[in-house]
Amino acid sequence: MYQLDKIDLQILRCLQEDGRLTTKELAGKVNLSSTPVYDRVKRLEREGYIKKYTAVLDYEKLNRGFAVYCNVKLKQLNAAIANEFSNDIKKLPEVTECYNISGDFDYMLKIQTPDMKYYQYFLLNKLGKLNSINSIQSVFVMADVKNAYEAFVETKLNPSIEYYI
Repeated sequence: MYQLDKIDLQILRCLQEDGRLTTKELAGKVNLSSTPVYDRVKRLEREGYIKKYTAVLDYEKLNRGFAVYCNVKLKQLNAAIANEFSNDIKKLPEVTECYNISGDFDYMLKIQTPDMKYYQYFLLNKLGKLNSINSIQSVFVMADVKNAYEAFVETKLNPSIEYYI
């Protein structure tokens, strides 16, 4: 795997802040000419450091501003039930994130709905009908305190430490 240098990390940070930067704009921010920046971005994409480019949407404006985290415990933990659950969850557009977790629950879901009434409908008529689920615990988001879409990318390298992203 390619060893990232300081400029690669600067490029990643800049693209996280604004994925629509042109190569010329990005080159100006990292103090290189456009051609090497273009080559570096293509390499970062090819090697999987950059998975995709996306837009961050405003759920409030889209009438899906009611956020709920659901902790889900499956009836039994085995590959068949986990696969069934994963396939079912991918079909539910209200579920915007799903993580397999450790602890008392097996999965944590982030669900975006218009309001509590719709969440109740979703819980009773969609999520609650999945055969693989044993129990659900809902946690309601009252306010966003920090919502960072960036991964931690350190741009100041300490030569005595090996950095991995």
